[in-house]
Amino acid sequence: RGGRELDRGAEGESDTAVSDALNRLTAALADRYRIERELGQGGMATVYLAQDLRHDRKVALKVLRAELAAVIGAARFLQEIKTTANLQHPHILALHDSGEVDGTVFYVMPYVEGESLRDRLTREKQLSVEEAVRITREVASALDYAHRHGVIHRDIKPENILLHDGSALVADFGIALAASRTGAGRMTETGMSLGTPHYMSPEQAMGERELDARSDVYALGCVAYEMLSGEPPFTGPTAQAILARVVTEEPRSLTLQRKTIPLHVEAAVIMALSKLPADRFASAAQFAEAFGNPSLARPISHTTSTAPSLASVRRGPATWALWAAVLAAVALGAWGWLRPKSVPRAPPVTRFSIEFVGAGRVVDAQGSPLAVSPDGSRIVYLGENATGSRALYTRALDREDPVEIAGTVGAMAPFFSPDGASLGFIQDNRIRKVALAGGAVTTISEASTSSPAWGLGDLIYFSTLAGLFRVSAAGGQPELVAAPDSAKGDSYRWPDPLPDGKSVLVTLVRQGAPSLAAISLPDGRLHEIGQGGMYPRWVDGGFIAFVQTDGTLFGARYDARRFRLTSAPGPVAEGVRFGPAFPAKLGIARTGAVAYLGGQNTLRELVVVERPGRITPIAVPSRLYVGPRFSPDGQRLAFQVLDVAGGLLVDLWTYDLRSGSLSRATFDSASINPEWKSDGKRLVYLSRGRVFSIATDGSGAPESLLAVPGRSIGEIQPGRDG
Repeated sequence: RGGRELDRGAEGESDTAVSDALNRLTAALADRYRIERELGQGGMATVYLAQDLRHDRKVALKVLRAELAAVIGAARFLQEIKTTANLQHPHILALHDSGEVDGTVFYVMPYVEGESLRDRLTREKQLSVEEAVRITREVASALDYAHRHGVIHRDIKPENILLHDGSALVADFGIALAASRTGAGRMTETGMSLGTPHYMSPEQAMGERELDARSDVYALGCVAYEMLSGEPPFTGPTAQAILARVVTEEPRSLTLQRKTIPLHVEAAVIMALSKLPADRFASAAQFAEAFGNPSLARPISHTTSTAPSLASVRRGPATWALWAAVLAAVALGAWGWLRPKSVPRAPPVTRFSIEFVGAGRVVDAQGSPLAVSPDGSRIVYLGENATGSRALYTRALDREDPVEIAGTVGAMAPFFSPDGASLGFIQDNRIRKVALAGGAVTTISEASTSSPAWGLGDLIYFSTLAGLFRVSAAGGQPELVAAPDSAKGDSYRWPDPLPDGKSVLVTLVRQGAPSLAAISLPDGRLHEIGQGGMYPRWVDGGFIAFVQTDGTLFGARYDARRFRLTSAPGPVAEGVRFGPAFPAKLGIARTGAVAYLGGQNTLRELVVVERPGRITPIAVPSRLYVGPRFSPDGQRLAFQVLDVAGGLLVDLWTYDLRSGSLSRATFDSASINPEWKSDGKRLVYLSRGRVFSIATDGSGAPESLLAVPGRSIGEIQPGRDG
């Protein structure tokens, strides 16, 4: 009941704030526009019908959502949408005006007497072939004009196509572009995303930052498909399910659903829906022209909309295994699809499960607690014995019992040497190694890190906030390989050196947003691969695997010379677990064998547990909370809130147990490890290798207390003396 009351109170405060902002806007624009009524609410703005007093005409006045305006910045947004004002085309809804009043951003467009294509499809479900082709051509004409002027729409869908006297008008041209350019990695703070799952191109669904005209061509292909068939090419119960189908499945044949559709019309739409941009029409104009080209008709491989099996999605031999432990599922196997296309057929997927009990049971910890040998025959993982001591265990796939590795008590983050004979790991904040055949544990480096990997030439690569380093496995002084661009907010994480010794795969984290990248050797140059995701790992045969922030493991062909993916990524496994510092809990062999800790990265609730065991929930939304700390008087909490979906973003929040108020304390998307000062008025915390202090009442800016160059997030533990 208290939670519902808090929700209602917050909703009332929000409604009041919106009303106040609208009143100020109405007053400020009184000499130019008279706002009459609300027409509706969209993903980015609320739309009002207004009278343009200067020109005596009706207009649609759109007010940008306050949270979006706060994240982007009014001045920056208005600067970007100037591009839209310069687009003059008969099938583009023009931008009349824009501005800002006390932080409230508005822009003005013509008021269209008519309906949207969504309204029409809701009423009629399907359009005639002639009508669908005509509307597609008109939208394609608008897109081609915009593309030639350097503008990509990014959000083509029936809601953004207005029908005026039967003609199509594309609305909100450039608005999504403005938001994407200015909002960048902070869009997720508004709870919004750019694009709509049903109409997103595969590359947009996979988080690629740089989209071109072919992404809009794909979205228009989805709209054409829906006008002809009555529904988008891919549907599902959730956005994640839809995007998974966008990436992995082929659309159902149009002619099997509707026999009156000419073959060349189907061929044009299916070509626009190609997974790879290179296989689509190069321009929207070519897409429009294809509708008048009967010679385009060709045999179409008719597929169903049912979810494909792993064997059907991937080519070549496929061997999978499932290795289960208490509360942690570990999957092992070879990716059949990661094999040459010439292999004619794939054997069936196989799975088995093993439950570990007693000594050697699997446990989780910081970093990835497991590794797979390069040949896929052995797994090493962090286990716990009967006395509660944690050490590394090894288990060959042809043996039932795991064996504790001597000298590894307290170790974590295991990784194999390229020949599989030795094992590296982190112990006592040092990089160490041991031969699996037996022998003493030796120290490689005093460098503190959580992400080492063993490469060609017996070199260990690891990353810190200062950049990518390497050190000889025989020991010695670490050498800086590449330093990130601090001006862009870059950092490198989780390196994986390629077997040829010419480059190292890394996760590039830029202002909280993770993407795949490579650093070439020996020049240390950064090459962005152009694919969102994290934890890239090389697989022999020319492939890389990587994880998305929803816990899905993907694989794709990779050209190591050009630092580019050469195939659309395909899903390999779902439910890969992440840790508080966002390392994926998995190991991947060069052969393609995979081991991972399973389990959803579920949202969490905050609760107070008292000594008698009584549990009292705290009335806050479920999120990824980490590391709660009581204030000295026990009346407030400070904690980290992680945003996995939006990237590697983490900030500090506080909660007052007496008033029930929830407040955000930091806004840099990289704040961790909060500790209260003894007076309870300030927090001390870490952010990007520095120690800061900030007032908990929201007054003042963060104060830098200490810089720790080269140290990774989470390596410094604040003291308890206030």
